Amino acid sequence: MERSGRGEMSVSTARRQLNDGSWMPLLGFGTWKSEPEMVGDAVSAAIDAGYRHIDGAYSYMNEAEVGAAVKKKISEGVVTREDLFIVSKLWCTFHAPEDVKPSVMETLHNLQLTYLNLYLIHFPVGFQKVPGELLPRHEGKVLVSEIDYVDTWKAMEALVDEGFVKSIGVSNFNISQLQRLLSKARIFPAVNQVELHPYLTQTELVEFCMSRNIALTAFSPLGSPGRSLVFLNESADPKDLLKDPVVKMIAEKHSKSPAQILLRFHIQRNIATIPKSISPERICKNTEVFDFELTEGDLHLLLGLNRNWRVCQMKIVQDHRFYPFTDS
Repeated sequence: MERSGRGEMSVSTARRQLNDGSWMPLLGFGTWKSEPEMVGDAVSAAIDAGYRHIDGAYSYMNEAEVGAAVKKKISEGVVTREDLFIVSKLWCTFHAPEDVKPSVMETLHNLQLTYLNLYLIHFPVGFQKVPGELLPRHEGKVLVSEIDYVDTWKAMEALVDEGFVKSIGVSNFNISQLQRLLSKARIFPAVNQVELHPYLTQTELVEFCMSRNIALTAFSPLGSPGRSLVFLNESADPKDLLKDPVVKMIAEKHSKSPAQILLRFHIQRNIATIPKSISPERICKNTEVFDFELTEGDLHLLLGLNRNWRVCQMKIVQDHRFYPFTDS
């Protein structure tokens, strides 16, 4: 974890180095589930608050609005392109090697950028490509493909060679899938973006990634409050992580909010995290996680909340050979 010259840390200075030498800010701004008409103002507020890591994806259907907000902040002189760490993801319908470059070019066009800092395979399971469909179905079943993510990865490596992306990685990959990819890859994955929070600590996966110098980014770090995710999880747990008694107790101890405790839980362990909000007040509050430290006892209590509960299960493709959530 890098600190600024005098030793203090902030949302714009707390970073970790990736295995390819790039630096990734530990606190990013997530854009999943942000409506197109609202995400631009949220991204602008985040950049004004100091966020330099902006996480997005083709499948979020708001890249054009994110890109317009980024361009505006650059034109205003608030940031330069070099200040920013912009992330997007290859969607499941574009796993065929010949579709990888056209997909990133569409994302770059949407974002009004010439390169991405990080491009991830969004999910190891590929879908059949049906024009205009993110989730192609027939008679209620998702039309999956049998394209091997290793072949997709080789096309991702070519994007680095051509300068369209600085770093490449994966999302929602389990240990065995990472092991297989590492055995085949010319460029090792720099990041694995996965769901992480005290109800889903994934300790073995975290330890594996750290042992192989694969950085982790935690999505849904707050347990996805206010979720309505039938698409992802047909049996969502009704528990609210932000109201957990242990989380609230630790928050009171440090005079912080539960959300700030949950974000600090990752950052203190050198795991990047990407909370989402459209509220300027909450966007700013989420940056106030660098002026305190959780104790070893706090971390032990938070890790002890694990119940292997997932917001994002993607049960709709659980029979596929590359479905990742049968193994940690």
